[in-house]
Amino acid sequence: MGGLLSYSGLATKIRAMESRLLEIPQFEEISRMTSVPQVVDYLKRHPGYEKLWARLDDKEINRFSVEQLLIQSIYQNFTKIYRFADNEQKKFLAIYFKRYEMAVMKRCLASIFDHREVALDLSWFEVFFWKHSRLDLNRLTSCKTIEEFIESLKGTEFYTPLNQLRRGDREGLMVFDYGMALDQYYFAEIWRQRKRVFTSIDLREITKSYGRKFDLINLTWIYRSKKYYHMDSSKIFTLLIPMHYKLKTGEISALVQAEDMKEFQSLLEQTYYGRKFEELTPENLEDSYTYVMRSLLKREAYKHPHSVAVIYSYLYQKEHEVKRLTTAIECVRYGVPPEDTMRHILKN
Repeated sequence: MGGLLSYSGLATKIRAMESRLLEIPQFEEISRMTSVPQVVDYLKRHPGYEKLWARLDDKEINRFSVEQLLIQSIYQNFTKIYRFADNEQKKFLAIYFKRYEMAVMKRCLASIFDHREVALDLSWFEVFFWKHSRLDLNRLTSCKTIEEFIESLKGTEFYTPLNQLRRGDREGLMVFDYGMALDQYYFAEIWRQRKRVFTSIDLREITKSYGRKFDLINLTWIYRSKKYYHMDSSKIFTLLIPMHYKLKTGEISALVQAEDMKEFQSLLEQTYYGRKFEELTPENLEDSYTYVMRSLLKREAYKHPHSVAVIYSYLYQKEHEVKRLTTAIECVRYGVPPEDTMRHILKN
């Protein structure tokens, strides 16, 4: 899949798109703003958002419209890359696209459990979605019960994992459980397909990037499950992604069964990640995940600019820019001091 000729044009396109990502000084400017309309006006003049946000009338500014336009910017840039990609590169993008399908399904699930109408705007992504997805959006968004929702997925790859969860004689299932089942299926599909879809440098990059992602997510979930939810070991094991990269099976088991946070920290320090990142602690696992993934992907994209790393790195950066903007806008909305706003932003 990799190669100078196949990636040269796409790499140039992505570098141009990267130049329009917001930098820290720009987030600092936003943190000092005093109203959401002021932030919106700022983004309307920024090259990365001006075309998409030009249609937003100041009278229409509300939490939903701003949130949806931020999400639409992710979809818009994804479709730009897809149109520019060759058939080999589109294989990765097809796998990545499932992430957006799951985002739609999770929003529908949340609406079902909250007993409210689905608030969904795919106006900039709808044509692409209908062409590349087997999800019936009209049917999904009209579902009122979890039974209707799962039945509406018949004929798609997502039906089996959710139906198995529903039929597992488990009471009290919540939106979290169904979302976790989707995540576990998606991650397993990536790991299963990587050797069939990728070769050479691309295979190494996908294995390294997703392998570390899975390890760090599992470490974070083990910690949160023990620290905040006081789950027993058997329950924690069911939440974990069933693939690991640098973490050993024995290490995972020991961390899950640690008697207290002191033992957990001692075991964490002995893992690959504890040895490589001396500053890693149980308390900063979530922040470290963001830092490690961003650093890894940017470094790999720089080292191998004619590989799948350049696509994955950009998409990751764009999604985290949107998370940071969402955080910044909420802080501005509630009058959070700029220094505190930046501290929240930098955690994403």
